[in-house]
Amino acid sequence: MAVSRLLPLFVLLTVAAGAYDGAGQPPISRRSFPEGFIFGASSASYQYEGGVLEGGRGPSIWDTFTHQHPGMFLSPSQANISNGDVAIDSYHLYKEDVRLIKDMGMDAYRFSISWTRILPNGSLSGGINREGIRYYNNLINELMSKGVQPFVTLFHWDSPQALEDKYGGFLSPNIINDYKDYAEVCFKEFGDRVKHWITFNEPAQFCSGGYASGIFAPARCSPWEQGKCSAGDSGREPYTVCHHQLLAHAEAVRLYKEKYQVEQKGNIGITLVSHWFVPFSRSKSNDDAARRAIDFMLGWFMDPFTRGEYPLSMRALVGNRLPQFTKEQSELVKGAFDFIGLNYYTTNYADNLPQSNGLNVSYSTDARANLTGFRNGVPIGPQAASSWLFIYPRGFRELLLYVKENYGNPTVYITENGVDEANNKNLSLEEALKDDTRIEFYHTHLLALQSAIRDGANVKGYFAWSLLDNFEWVNGYTVRFGINFVDYNDGLKRYPKSSAHWFTKFLKK
Repeated sequence: MAVSRLLPLFVLLTVAAGAYDGAGQPPISRRSFPEGFIFGASSASYQYEGGVLEGGRGPSIWDTFTHQHPGMFLSPSQANISNGDVAIDSYHLYKEDVRLIKDMGMDAYRFSISWTRILPNGSLSGGINREGIRYYNNLINELMSKGVQPFVTLFHWDSPQALEDKYGGFLSPNIINDYKDYAEVCFKEFGDRVKHWITFNEPAQFCSGGYASGIFAPARCSPWEQGKCSAGDSGREPYTVCHHQLLAHAEAVRLYKEKYQVEQKGNIGITLVSHWFVPFSRSKSNDDAARRAIDFMLGWFMDPFTRGEYPLSMRALVGNRLPQFTKEQSELVKGAFDFIGLNYYTTNYADNLPQSNGLNVSYSTDARANLTGFRNGVPIGPQAASSWLFIYPRGFRELLLYVKENYGNPTVYITENGVDEANNKNLSLEEALKDDTRIEFYHTHLLALQSAIRDGANVKGYFAWSLLDNFEWVNGYTVRFGINFVDYNDGLKRYPKSSAHWFTKFLKK
């Protein structure tokens, strides 16, 4: 692909100024970032671990979902592997994965704990699974022995099926105390070594995918939605679920700060995801649509964290379907973070949608913004293997500066950023390891990040998604996000791609 299609204006100006090395690449490396800046790679338990029936682990909603809908979103040839039963077997191969991180020169590894590997039925009443504690102790100790910092996510979408069956999972406020109990077990067991805790990963995606479109677990939505679910309410449930996640997050943060932080000397935050949004045309209505789009994706959480209430646009458009914070809850949620994790992948055009007739009410349309990667048939940037992912580094910089200007410039870690290619089974191993598009993606996004930091964005670290190819939710194993290749046909062997070698060179001190 042409470099000029990828590079934002500030980079093109750098080209014009001649600030490139002999190979035509900007001279960027670890040294281009502030002292102490952390570089790492990310993963998630259901996408990586496998071993779902080993070590005392209980079932999660993703176990249920993938077995009830085998190949639902995949080609028939993929249906037999469209679950995380084995995934990429990090449950057994974690030492090899840690070695890959160390060999690249990365500082940190972000992984998530499987709730049901710690509490098999989701609550303390079912007892703590010591074998699960042992597994994560082994992983953390392996990281520490190699000088790699653990960044631990407590919830990456795999909530306990037992709590789903008992009271509806995150649809019920009962889950707040069960989540807090689970978090406390983790603080007690691992907090002497874990100094960065992330309570939830991408609540917006969990709530919209699982309860609005219904294409993620637990597959709840209104009958007209994409998932064609048997139960659900796409206009109400996404807001209820995310409200309970915000309250569970805030309770876990309060617990950590009151009981563990002084002694353990760690920090706690949450990982949010947001696209950037560009008005479809130069008009006030499309400017407003872009602003509403970011309110409904990022402001949904950042407004409560900084102002104690949901964005005005959400309150106006969602009305009584949007839960309200009590005064006490508002005070609990406001300021309940030491840092914000931010995931960025892509940018969309936002086109104003007129108000609907009130039928088929859904989170998907409440923002009254038609989101698309195309304008007049032309993509906003090169399209990756995933249909939703358009490569647009400028949006990364714009998003970071938006957070700085609108939310008090919080401490931010980029907890995911990456691009995928299709899993082409016809390629030789040598061909599959050559991922030049990914190198260009990381190169241009790190330039965008560097520019945002120069303009004052308070970013302290960057994690690539993903360390390894893995189970990519509803796409199964049809796409590859890894900087290291996993051979699904030969014992899940790991091989560094060209991008892994690029990172090794980038990170050399």
